[in-house]
Amino acid sequence: MARIQEVRQHRFVSNKPIIFSAMKTLQSIYDPQTLAQLESRILSLTPDQTPEWGKMTAWQMLRHCNKSEEMYQGKRRYDRLFIGKLFGKMALRKTLKDDKAMSKNSPTHPDLTITGEGDFEQERQQWIRFLKAYQHQQDWAIVHPFFGTMDHEQIGQYVYKHTDHHLRQFGA
Repeated sequence: MARIQEVRQHRFVSNKPIIFSAMKTLQSIYDPQTLAQLESRILSLTPDQTPEWGKMTAWQMLRHCNKSEEMYQGKRRYDRLFIGKLFGKMALRKTLKDDKAMSKNSPTHPDLTITGEGDFEQERQQWIRFLKAYQHQQDWAIVHPFFGTMDHEQIGQYVYKHTDHHLRQFGA
């Protein structure tokens, strides 16, 4: 019996075992329960919340996320960054290799840097609408300005991580 379990856990090349670990499924915006949790966290935000890191206000964060969603859903394109052409694919693999949260103060594309202020509630409701739209998306891909081409699964996982990152930034 022990030998059968060993064979199931190992594959042999020559006389050396190679151990295969099970791939962990990352959270994704396509999962309805994940979406519901994110929506609840977004609704807990208030206009006067201060960030735990970074310089954005709550409104600027909402606006940044909405502009990002426009890109993830193929409604807006941003120019590729030279550094992304060099290191983007490697950075995407590192970001999506596990459920580890994104680093604080991660760099952003200059076109996604937001200044000024606006209508908090309008931006919050728009973000929720964008996130709910993923429940109706079919298989598609985008060209991210840093990471390059992202497929449907990568988009779902990255959108979750990006959303979670900014909600954690504001303690939600």
